Amino acid sequence: MTRIVTRSAPQRTVWQLEQQGMHPLLARLYAARGVTDKAELDYELKSLLPPAALTHASDAASLLADAIEAEAKLLIIGDYDCDGATATAVGMRALKALGADVDFLLPDRFKLGYGLSPEIVDVAAQQSPDLIITVDNGIASLEGVARAQQHGIATLITDHHLPAATLPDADCIVNPNQPGCDFPSKCIAGVGVMFYVMLALRAELRERSFFADRPEPNFADLLDLVALGTVADVVKLDRNNRILVSQGLKRMRAGRLQPGIAALFKAAGREASKATAFDLGFLIGPRLNAAGRLADMRLGVECLITDDPARALNIAQELDALNRERREIESGMQEQALLLLESMHVEAAAPGVALFDASWHEGVVGILASRIKDKLHRPVFAFAQSEGGIIKGSGRSIPGLHLRDALDLVAKRAPDLLVRFGGHAMAAGVTIKDGDFERFQALFAEIAGELLAPSDLTRTLETDGPLEGGYISLATAKLLENEIWGQGFPAPLFVDEFDVEQQRVLKEKHLKLKLRKGNTLIEAIQFNFSTQPGHSTRAAYRLSINEYKGVESPQLMIEHLE
Repeated sequence: MTRIVTRSAPQRTVWQLEQQGMHPLLARLYAARGVTDKAELDYELKSLLPPAALTHASDAASLLADAIEAEAKLLIIGDYDCDGATATAVGMRALKALGADVDFLLPDRFKLGYGLSPEIVDVAAQQSPDLIITVDNGIASLEGVARAQQHGIATLITDHHLPAATLPDADCIVNPNQPGCDFPSKCIAGVGVMFYVMLALRAELRERSFFADRPEPNFADLLDLVALGTVADVVKLDRNNRILVSQGLKRMRAGRLQPGIAALFKAAGREASKATAFDLGFLIGPRLNAAGRLADMRLGVECLITDDPARALNIAQELDALNRERREIESGMQEQALLLLESMHVEAAAPGVALFDASWHEGVVGILASRIKDKLHRPVFAFAQSEGGIIKGSGRSIPGLHLRDALDLVAKRAPDLLVRFGGHAMAAGVTIKDGDFERFQALFAEIAGELLAPSDLTRTLETDGPLEGGYISLATAKLLENEIWGQGFPAPLFVDEFDVEQQRVLKEKHLKLKLRKGNTLIEAIQFNFSTQPGHSTRAAYRLSINEYKGVESPQLMIEHLE
């Protein structure tokens, strides 16, 4: 069952925003998202939180500046997702622009697993680096940092994941979520943290008169990478993150973007001049992520750091093919998972679901967990077989259950069960031994039942209420598309009663509708629909732009149909 609620937009705030010159519809939408002053929507670079406010960013800058002046060998070790790839690319481009001797290394998710493990440090040591810089990982890598010390390699951790009780003994740690850091933007992505460290480094080198005889690089040119990683990692878009995303999109639309990102837009059949946050999250990010899921994320980073447009396009086409393959694998796994659920009769019962099939692909279980979570409105872990007698699970959660905290409880109640785990509130990873799946499944369901209130298990769709008939237009769709929406700052979702004038099913799975509200007639589509409406319906929808043969028209994207 789905409960539809309307966000509250305080009338006084709406009026104040209108008085400041804001469009009446935007005033209502922003008031409902907690914006009280138009100044909060000033996304100019000068409004960014300063790098010095990020704890240890200045220490990291000194460490890196010393290394550059000593001509030390630097090695970036990234994560194999879009955030990790863009953070690696930001580090590579910025450090090379400063004349550093720098290379990068990414763990193979199937052999070396996640983060700065002792195994990846051993691989890194073969390159004899003086300093390892982690991006989007490392905060939990106690053993990896210890192994680096054994090899005589210094370590700089840049990360945004939640730390455990003990921090690694690194030379420097930059993470807004570490104890004692009062940086206001706790939800900055890994690429954002690395961007901040690079800004701090440039400021440190400026103090040292490093640019007296050489040009100072403009790191604002890296904001397309920062925007992509931030949106793709689905971090909360607080004001600071919205500034980073807005500035990145602005550069993309102006044609000032890395050849690799331009090539990914081309491969996705989209124009970078019309780039939106939606494109980054649903079209560009998945193509980059496909490399880390099915092959080697090195391919993704190569796409982002090459300055050769032809090479970038070749790699982007490879990534596009990998993404198509990923979608096919995922589709097969989803069918299996739904059959598995039917046989287990868990849909209505278990407050927390764990699924495992030995044939599932390790790189795609995260997406599978997300799809099943959306279908059941339950926290879900999907497991795949790995090497060395272990199985690896990827989890996705619903509001009301902090996934990493739930795993922490599992670990406390069954100290021998989890080999390793980590993550965030809404997404986490866990490794267990072969043969322990059923024990994990039962304990996770039990803990989820304790942590979730019955009301949490009812899907709630937050909407912005009705959209006035006059606003169902192409002009309004364009107005909304140009704003910055995302996690924690959701895109507008409206709900209205409609008469159903026409309906037909496309490709056996999409529902095409013609709807009427008063004098307004509008085309609508619902992807992967489950039920068809009668002569009238209540629909929750997003107002979007449909482009066909170069002609644009407004269209409703149906999220929920009654």
